[in-house]
Amino acid sequence: MHMNKYPLLLLILLFTFTFSIKAQNKSAGIDLSLWNKLATQPAEDGQTTWLNIGFGSRMNRLHGVGLNIISGAVNQDMKGIQLSGFANIVGGSMRGVQASAIANINGNNLAGASVSGLVNIAGNSSRGVILSGFTNISGDDTRGMAASGLLNLAGESFTGIQVSGLGNVTGGSVTGLSVSGLLNVNGQNFHGVQWAGLLNISAYKLRGIQVSAIGNVVGGSLSGAQIGLCNYVTEGAGLQVGLFNYYRDEFKGLQLGLVNANPRTKVQMMVFGGNNSKINVGARFKNELFYTILGVGAPYFEFDDKFSLSAYYRAGLEIPLYKRLFLSSDLGYQNINTLNNKSEHIPANLCALQARINLEYKVNSRIAIFGTGGYGWTRYYNKSRSFDHKAIVEAGIVLF
Repeated sequence: MHMNKYPLLLLILLFTFTFSIKAQNKSAGIDLSLWNKLATQPAEDGQTTWLNIGFGSRMNRLHGVGLNIISGAVNQDMKGIQLSGFANIVGGSMRGVQASAIANINGNNLAGASVSGLVNIAGNSSRGVILSGFTNISGDDTRGMAASGLLNLAGESFTGIQVSGLGNVTGGSVTGLSVSGLLNVNGQNFHGVQWAGLLNISAYKLRGIQVSAIGNVVGGSLSGAQIGLCNYVTEGAGLQVGLFNYYRDEFKGLQLGLVNANPRTKVQMMVFGGNNSKINVGARFKNELFYTILGVGAPYFEFDDKFSLSAYYRAGLEIPLYKRLFLSSDLGYQNINTLNNKSEHIPANLCALQARINLEYKVNSRIAIFGTGGYGWTRYYNKSRSFDHKAIVEAGIVLF
């Protein structure tokens, strides 16, 4: 029982002794603090603290170790280790390690490691590793690794690895890897890999790869690849893979998508019928030679059967034969759905692979007529055999 009293007694004596010599030796380098001004070392110009222990402390300069239950504030620079229960604040630059439950705030530069439960802030630049539960903010540029639960912000540039739950936003250029749950945005150039759950945006140039679930945007030029549902680039060279790919000026490379478009792409309405889907409406996206078609048709089976609906996609090549006469050929995929009308003979869903040759005559600047011959194979989704196969005969009009 008596032994437990000695550590407390020793602490009381240490505080009493250090407070008593405060006026005699302001540069002792040891700061024991109950709260700001109630400390063994005042936060005056010229003072340097080597060891700081307290509840809430304010120092002029810390070159060593600072341990505080609530917060530690340094007017100028900090070099060493700073640990606080709630917040660390440095008016100048930090070199070393900071850790707190809520925030680390540095008025100038940060070099080393900064870990907080909520936010890390560097007024100028950051070099090293910054980890936070919510947000990392660097006023100038960041080099190293920034990981946050919500957001990483860099005012000028970023070099290294960005990882966030919501978004990475950089006002200038980025070199490295940006990974976020929703959004990556940089205001100038990007060199590396952008990977986002929703959208990637590079305002000027991108040299590398963009991967997202929804969209990728490059406001200037692209050298690399875009992979997402929708891809946009002003000009570029490389690869676009998505449902909808668009370039504004020029693109040298390969576009793989349901719709590949540019300002010269002509969108044309098609209405036609045949022995496949009886009545069809589609949109043709036609470039110089290549085209894609998206459309719907009904019914797929005979009129006396239960109602069925189909959706199709076709991609092909068209060449002029003579003046207003054009020849084209395409491959297509069709999904057939009988809605609630499935029976023992006709399942709820079928798919079809089709090949067509089309002959089109342009009557005038607004309309063309065409005839189609081809062959299709209709298959089960859940069986490795065909439902049926037959020749395709169709005819219709194109509206320009």
